[in-house]
Amino acid sequence: MRTLAFPLASLLSSPAFAEGFDRPVPQAQSATAEFWFAMASIALIVSMLAVQSLVSRR
Repeated sequence: MRTLAFPLASLLSSPAFAEGFDRPVPQAQSATAEFWFAMASIALIVSMLAVQSLVSRR
């Protein structure tokens, strides 16, 4: 079985079986997605400020 592993792996990994790379097409964000991203960013900033105030008290 070990003697077949290398030839089999080299045959299956040959460029003949490889597919070409298709670049992903970027999708535009909707206004709803931008709104929720802004809300999440603001929430992150507020939470980081809260953590900083709690840590500075110690």
